[in-house]
Amino acid sequence: MAVRTRVYRGHVPVTLTDWLRAQDDQVLADLLRARPDLATPPPADMAVLAARAGSRASVARAAEGLDTFTLAVLNALVLADADHVPVPVGEVVPLVGPEVAAGRVREAVRSLVALAFAWGDDSVSVVPAAREAGGLYPAGLGQPSEALDGVDVGALIGGLPEADRRLLTTLAHGSSPVGRTRDAATIVPLERARTPAQRLLAMGLLLRRDAETVELPRQAGLALRGDSPLGTVRLDEPGLRTTRLKASTVDATGAGEVLELLRRAENLVALWSTEPPSVLKSGGLGVRDVRRLARELDTDERGAGLVAELVFGAGLVGENPNALNPEWLPTTSVDTWLIATPQNQWATLAAAWLDLPRLPGLAGMRDAKDRALAPLSDDLRRPPAAAERRRVLAALAELPAGTAVSSPDELADVLAWRAPRRGGRLRDEIVRWTMTEATALGVVALGAITSAGRALLTDGPAAAGKHMADSMPEPIDHVLVQADLTVVAPGPLEPQLAIDIGQAADVESAGSATVYRVTEASVRRALDIGRTAEDLHDLFRTRSRTPVPQSLTYLIDDVARRHGRLRGGTAASFLRGDDPVLLAEVLAHPAAASLELRRVAPTVVVSPLPLADVLDELRKAGFAPAAEGADGQVLDLRPSAHRLPATARPRRAGPPARPSDERLGDIVRHLRAGDAAAASRRGRTVSLTAGSGASDTAATLALLREAIEQEGQVLIDFVDASGVASRRVVVPFRVGGGILEGRDDATNTVRQYPLHRITSASLIVS
Repeated sequence: MAVRTRVYRGHVPVTLTDWLRAQDDQVLADLLRARPDLATPPPADMAVLAARAGSRASVARAAEGLDTFTLAVLNALVLADADHVPVPVGEVVPLVGPEVAAGRVREAVRSLVALAFAWGDDSVSVVPAAREAGGLYPAGLGQPSEALDGVDVGALIGGLPEADRRLLTTLAHGSSPVGRTRDAATIVPLERARTPAQRLLAMGLLLRRDAETVELPRQAGLALRGDSPLGTVRLDEPGLRTTRLKASTVDATGAGEVLELLRRAENLVALWSTEPPSVLKSGGLGVRDVRRLARELDTDERGAGLVAELVFGAGLVGENPNALNPEWLPTTSVDTWLIATPQNQWATLAAAWLDLPRLPGLAGMRDAKDRALAPLSDDLRRPPAAAERRRVLAALAELPAGTAVSSPDELADVLAWRAPRRGGRLRDEIVRWTMTEATALGVVALGAITSAGRALLTDGPAAAGKHMADSMPEPIDHVLVQADLTVVAPGPLEPQLAIDIGQAADVESAGSATVYRVTEASVRRALDIGRTAEDLHDLFRTRSRTPVPQSLTYLIDDVARRHGRLRGGTAASFLRGDDPVLLAEVLAHPAAASLELRRVAPTVVVSPLPLADVLDELRKAGFAPAAEGADGQVLDLRPSAHRLPATARPRRAGPPARPSDERLGDIVRHLRAGDAAAASRRGRTVSLTAGSGASDTAATLALLREAIEQEGQVLIDFVDASGVASRRVVVPFRVGGGILEGRDDATNTVRQYPLHRITSASLIVS
């Protein structure tokens, strides 16, 4: 995009290119740091940098970071036609607002200059693309009308009927100067006009855009706005009501949410390991599977969808594309995650959420075709989601530790003021979703960011995990057994104790204190996997801080007495028992026919069906058989968990990374070298192209040797190993062996240039 020449007062450079050349290296480095897209790939010279800085795409991207006040100053510059002629800063101040301090406007102008949106000192110009940075209608004003030039628009409007003035006022103070009316179909003479729109069109106070659209001319909008040319712009950041809490209270509350989240994530993995849900044809998780997951996790559908998105984002589950019917399965990574400490489990999920390029909050909403958006589907993918999520947390992290915001809506208003062009139509919803998700993750608690959340944002998941470990309650080594056969865990249990209790009892309610219930089925489950009655008695006797009730002792003994009286093997499978009467009872049961049981000895029965099927059917019939191995020991026949091979997660694309200080210095030196090369006067030139012959190579060598003999300079076009082209002014010292050695005039360093990477060489005329 060409930058048109402007005339400045005094000695200010007349073009953006010249202004950039006049800045020191630090100013250029700061510009490239603030707008990293300008540095990718490195611009060849200042002219290229100026063109990029003024391009529509780059200006629009950088404008997303402007706050409402700075954007208002930019709009004021545009209204003053600073993209055509330089405008004194003093003339911009009244356009922003009658009560705005001049110093504040100058500070905003300096911010725009630092971004190369504008340049100059007392008189300022802006890039032409700035006219589009404020949207289709900067400051909500329409295009000027030539018919109103030189007309006293205020007096003209003052003589209008009340209905006509009301229509114009509505357009003038709205966010857009455009309105829709059927009266725009044709413009009738004033004497035939019957409606306000027809009269205003005839008088030129409205412009017809098409058969149903009219636009308020800029002159009319400015006249109606009076002392506030930019309209009803909130020039000051809205207030944010906060509450001070103890940081320890916030951290402890967040840790409690983490324990609940980890329980739900583990339950999801366990459920999908044995009963993986199907992948919808359009991708994602079906409504029935979401509802079932919500029941199993004891949460609502939105909460279940969030847990599914977290484990998916962390690579703990994935889609099995090789199955006949694609399914969602845990990956092999989940086995390592399951045995990790709670703080490391949390850090994995929290880091995945922070960088998740998806919006879980969209699940359940409907698209333009009125289709429901499913969790885990591509419809939820939004690449800017991670950046918006970080922006919300950064706003919370600005507050002192333990400071909670009173309402997510107020936080959304603040962030909207700070970057009104970011977020699109879901801008405010993203703030609310982020707060809800962060609360479920323990990153936010009671409206304040936790210590672990702050560390996650600034120092990464490893440091965040340490903070979370400090906030979590210490694992306890005991339970409380109640007379009603419930077992209360008054906090998180030690890992092995949690496994032991989970084998012998079922979770009845979860939370800061988990309640388990011991049943006949749970005791039989423990016996089925090899635990003995004495093991269970010892577990409750040594780990309970309350006396073990007799009812629990009787239950364990009763189930153990009946357990294992029948023993199954594979014949495909067999049943054996010391009591022939019991085997006769089994053979007399209707289930014996479907199992195809056959007695082969007084105490042995065989079946062609798998042992697991035989045992399941007999248990349904009221018997209590156990599986045994070749050594007669009890076997655990529970199905093994399904797993997918873990794959490396693809690197998530994002905005251009900010270059390092060292890299910025190299780019600035490269720019200076390109400018010096562009300003050099060329003499004889030799160009080399792909497939050039030996004569061109010989001519290049001759030109370089001539420069060495004359102790002169050459201008070379050079392509480095990365394929990046640049132009260099070089003082050659030696040429030979396919290498040109010389001093780079811009960096004053000696470098070597392979001859096959030089595309052209020119003698520089002094």
